[in-house]
Amino acid sequence: MDLKREKSLIPLLLWLLFEGVAVILWKTKDNIFYLFNFSYIGTALAFGLFLFQRDYKHSRRIVQLLVGSYMLIYLGLISGENMQLEGFWYYLFTGVFEAATIHYAVAKIFGPLIFGRGWCGYACWTAMVLDFLPYKTPRNGRRKKLEKIRYFTFILSLVFVSSLFLLGVGNLERIMFWSFLVGNILYYTVGIALAFGLKDNRAFCKYICPITVFLKPSSYFSLLRIKCNKDKCISCGKCRRVCPMDVDVTDNSRKRINGTECILCMECVKNCPKDAL
Repeated sequence: MDLKREKSLIPLLLWLLFEGVAVILWKTKDNIFYLFNFSYIGTALAFGLFLFQRDYKHSRRIVQLLVGSYMLIYLGLISGENMQLEGFWYYLFTGVFEAATIHYAVAKIFGPLIFGRGWCGYACWTAMVLDFLPYKTPRNGRRKKLEKIRYFTFILSLVFVSSLFLLGVGNLERIMFWSFLVGNILYYTVGIALAFGLKDNRAFCKYICPITVFLKPSSYFSLLRIKCNKDKCISCGKCRRVCPMDVDVTDNSRKRINGTECILCMECVKNCPKDAL
């Protein structure tokens, strides 16, 4: 089988992987929602990858809109599921392996061992909006000191939900719904302000988002990684200039600069003049 045909099978294999998860959860949880949920997400991802292989420049954006809007509007606003970090803590503390806990396990805790921070590049509804802003590549470099803020927001989320349980607050389901609404308003407000203030669409992802505390450690061991063919690379630096996350993709080691920040957006691959990536 030639290389071109092998690559054409990747969308199908991705779809089959998600179908496998969908069927397993459907049968083990006896809830057909999981069949629909993971089938839809897998189909959207496979479709986006299919378009990317055919050089359609908006392939990733289409996946972002299909998956991100589904999770924000249908799961969050219509179904009332808090898919933010607070929802994960809530279900974890109640001992229920449903909704947000399954979502976090698949997409943000164990999933990154396979696809790294693909969630950030293809499914995050916050980034879905931020990526439409004008600063697609950073203008002023990375501010390492600001990265500590993500740990503060992570702990703040944990303390908030823990306090609700410790204080015996009632009507937690309703509180979780409203925290989802307020949380998203805050995320979008801060994200847009940072994007314009720091001239970087992904500033929120780099400095504020608490989910990265889960994503970064497992992403270090990700099976799917952008690799550089040193024989083809001419060290022009274009890949680093177009990277929204400041990753040095010319270094194939796992310790490369900002390696756990890669969101698999494929901008480096699309812009490499020598097809070295």
